[in-house]
Amino acid sequence: MTTIIIEDEKPAARLLQRKLEKLNISVSVMLHSVEESIEWFSKNEHPDLIFLDIQLSDGLSFEIFEKADIKSAVIFTTAYDEYALKAFKLNSIDYLLKPIDEDDLEVAISKFKIRFPGQNPTLNLDFETIKKMLSNPFDKNFKTRFTVKIGQHLKVISIDEIECFFSENKGTYIHTFDNRNYLIESTLEVLEQELDAKQFYRISRKFIVPMKSIKEIVVHSNSRLKVILPTFKDDEVIVSREKVADFKAWIC
Repeated sequence: MTTIIIEDEKPAARLLQRKLEKLNISVSVMLHSVEESIEWFSKNEHPDLIFLDIQLSDGLSFEIFEKADIKSAVIFTTAYDEYALKAFKLNSIDYLLKPIDEDDLEVAISKFKIRFPGQNPTLNLDFETIKKMLSNPFDKNFKTRFTVKIGQHLKVISIDEIECFFSENKGTYIHTFDNRNYLIESTLEVLEQELDAKQFYRISRKFIVPMKSIKEIVVHSNSRLKVILPTFKDDEVIVSREKVADFKAWIC
């Protein structure tokens, strides 16, 4: 099985390659832009399977398929859940949300092998329809402020004031750079979809941290990492062991 990765960010592509190698799948080529991909497909035999990032540095990856008649099977990789789901329904093998979970990756590969046992893929994705359905998803408006209730008053907290989000005793809190905690009516799962994934990362079941608040990263026990924040001292901010590799790729 020949496999290639078309991914905007090189660290993310290398991380995906390592995860595939654990599943005994070798990646023959990694491409990072529309222009580079179009040139490669014009000169090389097309692969069985493509891991396709939707947004590349010079445009949407669907532009590649407008220039080349590609029949390869596709597994979408994206940080944009709602849009990836729409694309997935249009005959792709699967879609994987970044950061890519190894178990989800193994399931996606299994789907491909079941669907194409020993034969060449003949998928014909309607990329024009996908593009129309996406309708500029990358202009998606992420949360820029939160409203919290303090007694009988409401306080608006800008995203720039937030040092981290954390959960405790079934509640979700904002911790601000002025060392205050505010209870919000949300969950970390919902916040993951509302926040810009390039700026915020869920390092564990308990914490979401913004890139700008990371003061220091320290090697911790059991192959984990400890994140030092400017003011938050209520608990240790630990990167879960299963998220360490993805976290390292995120901060690169």
